[in-house]
Amino acid sequence: MQNHVLDYLDNIVQVKPQKLAFANEAEGMTFQEVYDQSRAIGSFLHKQKIYKQPVVVFMNKHPKEVTAFFGVITAGCYYVPIDEEMPASRIALILENVQSPLILCDEHTAEIAKGFDFDGEIAVYDDICKTPEDTVALQRIYDTTIDTDCIYIVFTSGSTGVPKGVAACHRSVLDYIEQLSDTLEFNEDTVFGNQTPLYFDACLKELYPTLKFGATTYLIPRSLFLMPIKLVEYLNE
Repeated sequence: MQNHVLDYLDNIVQVKPQKLAFANEAEGMTFQEVYDQSRAIGSFLHKQKIYKQPVVVFMNKHPKEVTAFFGVITAGCYYVPIDEEMPASRIALILENVQSPLILCDEHTAEIAKGFDFDGEIAVYDDICKTPEDTVALQRIYDTTIDTDCIYIVFTSGSTGVPKGVAACHRSVLDYIEQLSDTLEFNEDTVFGNQTPLYFDACLKELYPTLKFGATTYLIPRSLFLMPIKLVEYLNE
């Protein structure tokens, strides 16, 4: 029985390293690139002595953001996604609630993050994904991981008042993905279209089966949901 969600990635990179894993309308990443960059991020976080702590991921929706999630998990930490379309008050609440030591950004969001009431470190993806892999440290982290360790926190819509953080662990995600995959009969030829923001846990339905089967997920541009004809053209393509 698998106990770690990234066992999916470890397995598939041996079989389909050059297959397209995650893409948007402009660029994509192979399973090998996702694997290598997630391990670089994990090594960077280890070097910063960040372990079993929340790491806020504040990036534009992109294959690199997905890879950042996996990098946080590789480090034995749990990711907390936020997005610039969120109200400032919601972002402030999340930052205050999780008390993360680090915000992982892209070049654009790093400038926005400098304006947050935040005392921790702001790190840029394109810089830290060049970190040399610390294979020994990552293996030690993997070996000491148990299936009830947290891998992410997402916040509710706040419909009953103040948004609340909901945590998920390896086992809950693994059980969900295994059941979902059996029911909907996903396979290596499945092509997913991700519509939900990556700060909603609904995106699990695409992200982790992609790793499990060596499928492909396209992150559909938000702009297309205002143009139904162009959306259908994009889906057909």
